[in-house]
Amino acid sequence: MSDVALEPWLRAILRCPVTGATLVDGTGPDGAPELHSTHAERPLAYPVRDGIPVLLEDEARPLSGSA
Repeated sequence: MSDVALEPWLRAILRCPVTGATLVDGTGPDGAPELHSTHAERPLAYPVRDGIPVLLEDEARPLSGSA
């Protein structure tokens, strides 16, 4: 998995805007870094562009497997 470089204080407060679940580092199908929601019923992946997480529901993609 790809590590997203975020300050520890920011990492601690970031949550999925849709479900409120914790976000963990992930990698997209193209190898780009993402943040994956840990919500079991509705896991989502948010892109990270230029080191900035894009936490918009319209930008999220559903995860078929576990985060």
